[in-house]
Amino acid sequence: MTRYILGRTAALIFVMLAASAIVFVLMNNIPGGPFSLGERGYSPDALANLERKYGLDKPLLERYVNFVVGAVQFDFGYSTAVAGSPPVIDVILRTWPVTLQVGAYTIVLAFGLGLVMGTFAAYHRNSPLDNFITFTATLGIVLPNFIIATFLLFIFGFQNGWGDPNKIIIGPLTPGGTPVLGWDYFLPVITYALAPMALVARYTRAAVSEALGADYLRTARAKGLTDRTIMVRHVFRNAMIPLLTVLLPQIPNLLTGSLFIEVVYGIPGLGKFFVTSILNRDYPMTMALILLIAFFWGLTYLITDILYMVVDPRVRLTSSRAR
Repeated sequence: MTRYILGRTAALIFVMLAASAIVFVLMNNIPGGPFSLGERGYSPDALANLERKYGLDKPLLERYVNFVVGAVQFDFGYSTAVAGSPPVIDVILRTWPVTLQVGAYTIVLAFGLGLVMGTFAAYHRNSPLDNFITFTATLGIVLPNFIIATFLLFIFGFQNGWGDPNKIIIGPLTPGGTPVLGWDYFLPVITYALAPMALVARYTRAAVSEALGADYLRTARAKGLTDRTIMVRHVFRNAMIPLLTVLLPQIPNLLTGSLFIEVVYGIPGLGKFFVTSILNRDYPMTMALILLIAFFWGLTYLITDILYMVVDPRVRLTSSRAR
């Protein structure tokens, strides 16, 4: 198992290098640039000074090597679009905690309710409760989150009375602009959690239904095991493999932010900065955020493979025979 983990970690490092190379080449070959003469009106001398300051006048290979060496040390250079040109890592550390906070609440709500809904639907197959949960899950998947956000703002986004458009709460912020805990994140979390919660519920229902129809459950019931013991020891354990495959890759999406949610609710998070950095051709910020997202995806799949071995001994046996 240790050898397998080391091999997957080495593969993750290779993927990160490949992703950094592809992103770097693409970003630096887009027509124009962060200080394009036609867009911002810099004089040729000022443009040359800016390119020299940010290292854009150096050869492409040298700039890539400098970028990789800096990225290993968490130094991604300076933002070319944010006022004051702060270090990219400072901007990330300032905005990412807000996104992590919303994402953490979303994960707890989506996974918790989704697992419960899917389990109840599977346990009461073809009942009115199953039909209602299936309909709700389908609706949560097909409705775009910005439509849900607009609807929730229309229904709940009022203060001291209903129907007054001048009293709409547009974001989970205090008057000073600082994100806070508690009910201020209620609407964003609900909006953000509906789609993953629906996905979790549907896949949980399918996995648990398949496990409930297995032959070994009859043996377990013949032994006199209680329904609770059967669900915990047999049903959930055998249903975890397909669930891990589908559910864990949802986590990087939830922890790196959503443009629509953060724009609609005025959340100064990482997802909003990611899109604005692309539009502003902020090369250092864009490349740093893409590497961050790629790292989270790679780490998630590594953890998923490790959990396979923990949940199902047959995976460990297969991997050991393959070596």
